[in-house]
Amino acid sequence: MPVLVAAAAVIAWIVLAPALAARRLRRAGEHGLSEADRMYLRQRLPAYAAMPDCLRTQLERLTATFMADKVFDGCGGLQVTHLMRLAISAQACLLELGRGALPFPDLRSVLLYPAGFVVNEPREDDLGVVTEGPEELSGQAWDTSRILLSWEDVNARSEATAYNVVIHEFAHYLHAETGGPGESLLEAELAGLRAAIDHGEDTFLDPYGAEDLIEFFAVASEAFFEAPAAMADSHPRLYASLRDFYRVDPAAWPGMAAAS
Repeated sequence: MPVLVAAAAVIAWIVLAPALAARRLRRAGEHGLSEADRMYLRQRLPAYAAMPDCLRTQLERLTATFMADKVFDGCGGLQVTHLMRLAISAQACLLELGRGALPFPDLRSVLLYPAGFVVNEPREDDLGVVTEGPEELSGQAWDTSRILLSWEDVNARSEATAYNVVIHEFAHYLHAETGGPGESLLEAELAGLRAAIDHGEDTFLDPYGAEDLIEFFAVASEAFFEAPAAMADSHPRLYASLRDFYRVDPAAWPGMAAAS
C-alpha cells in the first residue's frame, strides 16, 4: 500500500506540476512590474519609453513572466540584483514582444559574469581549418537551456553603434530555435556587407556581422531594435524581413527615431 500511495503521489505531481507552473507564471505576468521597475526601464531602455502603451503593457507582462520563470546565476563572484535581472529580462523580451505568450519557454537559466569570460572551443576559419584555444566573450547562447552574459557588456551602451549584447545573444537563441527569417535575403544582405567592407566603406551594420550568416542575423537584430529608423532607411528590405519575423515595427513607434 505505501508503494501505491507513493506512486500515486508521483503521478499526481507529474500531471499537476506543469499546470501549477503555468498558473504561477500567469500570475506573475498579470502582476506586472512595479512603478520603480517602470521608471528604471524608462531611463535604461529607449524602446520601452518609445513604444505604444499597449506594447509597453505587453512587454511588462513578458518581462515579469521571464523573471519569474528563469534562474539568474551570478558567476565569478557577481551578486545578481533585481535591477540586473530586470534589465536583461526586458531587453530579451523585446524579441518576443510580437511572437508569443511565453518568452523563451525552453530557456532555464541566465549565467551572468562581471565582465568578459573566457571559453575554450573550436573555431573554423574561411579555409576550413579548425583551431581551439581560449577566447574572451561578452555573451554566448550556450545551448537551448542557458545563455551566458557579461554584465559589463550588458551595461555598455554606445551612441555610435547599435550595440546590445542581450539582443545579440537572444537573437542567436531564436535563430537556433526557429531558423530565423528567409535565408536568401539574409545571404544577399550579408554579401553586400562583405563587399562594402572589402571596398573600405563605412557600414551601418557592425562589420562583425560579416563573419557568417548567424552573426549577421544577430547584428541585424541589434540594429533593428536599437536604431530601427536608421536601419529602415539604410537597409529597407532587411528591415522589412525582420519586421515580419519579430512581428513588431519599432521604426513606427512614437519617439523611436529620436531614441535611436
